[in-house]
Amino acid sequence: MGLKFTCSLRLRIINMTNLPNIKIIETLTNREQLRSLTHPDFGGMVKAVVDLDRKIMAVGGELHADEEAVLLENGSQQQNLWGINLYLDKELLDMVEFDSMINIRPSQNNRSRGVENETVRQQIIDTVKILIK
Repeated sequence: MGLKFTCSLRLRIINMTNLPNIKIIETLTNREQLRSLTHPDFGGMVKAVVDLDRKIMAVGGELHADEEAVLLENGSQQQNLWGINLYLDKELLDMVEFDSMINIRPSQNNRSRGVENETVRQQIIDTVKILIK
């Protein structure tokens, strides 16, 4: 599976044949750009996976696991990745929903689809604040 990279100031677009809509957000972006990545069945919500170490996120997949795979292929470490949903019509603090199957990881003391550690939740929110205006 080959990768094609197209760079812009705001997004690095990863074009993988089976995951064409997933984008890695590395710098500040706006809600309109994210809205263009929403899946038709999800309404105003976009799935995202945040890399807490690199302060980036992948968005636009049908499954958090797809976004996680793109980040792993691009140098992220699994223990730094957390799945969230972003409700683009809500205020920033209400925008983030901590709910993803990839968050279930007993080895990191997280036994639910949510994010149980308050510090990790705050790091996720801080990363979202850095990347979305």
